[in-house]
Amino acid sequence: MIKCFSNTSSDMQLARTARLKARALLAHALSPVYRVMNGLLIVTVFMIVGLWLSGNGTQAGAFDLARILVPDEARHIVWQTGFGVLDQYQEDAPNTIADKEIANVIYGKASAVPHSGLMSAKQQTVALLMPSVAHAQVKPISHLSDRIPTSKIDPQALDSKLMVSIQNQRAVADFFEKKYKLDRAKIEEYVSKTVLIAKEVNIDPILLLAVISVESNFNPLIKSHAGAEGLMQVMTAIHQDKYALYGGASDAVKPEVNIRVGAYILKYLIATSGSLRNGLKYYVGAANADNDGGYTDKVMAERNRLISLCQPATPNKLTLNGKDLRS
Repeated sequence: MIKCFSNTSSDMQLARTARLKARALLAHALSPVYRVMNGLLIVTVFMIVGLWLSGNGTQAGAFDLARILVPDEARHIVWQTGFGVLDQYQEDAPNTIADKEIANVIYGKASAVPHSGLMSAKQQTVALLMPSVAHAQVKPISHLSDRIPTSKIDPQALDSKLMVSIQNQRAVADFFEKKYKLDRAKIEEYVSKTVLIAKEVNIDPILLLAVISVESNFNPLIKSHAGAEGLMQVMTAIHQDKYALYGGASDAVKPEVNIRVGAYILKYLIATSGSLRNGLKYYVGAANADNDGGYTDKVMAERNRLISLCQPATPNKLTLNGKDLRS
């Protein structure tokens, strides 16, 4: 009995020793795996902390972390709300400032945010009747006008491309020179500046020229009894903050300034009123009136005259015995 018990104990001890040796061998074999796992854990911790801190206090880091851990949910957030999920934590975010400027343009409450650079690339590529106007040191207003979605603009107010031709610019200059008995150099300057600024603001230059013709007869010094000034007859007192971009209201009558501010306001009004005709009605100050005294019709008629100057005449064709004859 004692011998049997002794053999059993010996077998148990041998089995325990074998298990301990197997465990030691397994631990030794897995030690490299443990080291790799520990290294990955440390790297992961540093990545998490780094991503969190990269938000500069705006939770942007937290968003990046979420984008890595749950990409599908993060993608849905971006699709639904855009990157506003980050901007909401930033004071005076650029988009918010721009939205305020557009919303308050009518009342002259937009902040004067200077724009870096003087002439944008899209301006410099425009062919002009008087190329020297492109070298003027004037701040663009595209940083505001580009915030107005093109989809909101009546297609009639978008660039018809008719004024990209020097020949068409010359024809329009000829028309206004004869109509208003203007100095040739001045009318070429005004036409060239209008084409340049229309490109900058992304609006039809023919429309701007029609507005200038009806508003001021191309007299930059004219001032209405209501306080409208310059070629585009902008209400200086209301839009002083827009002029702050250009050194103040004292420069309100400068063509390169007045046309820019007027073009921006006109584009905004067209976008918010829903059509070109409504935008013109708002521009003349008849938004709440039953009619605008014929202002819109005058501008549209002048616009159509300019378009006819720029479009090649299509001869009427008659045929005789299969041959074309011009009438």
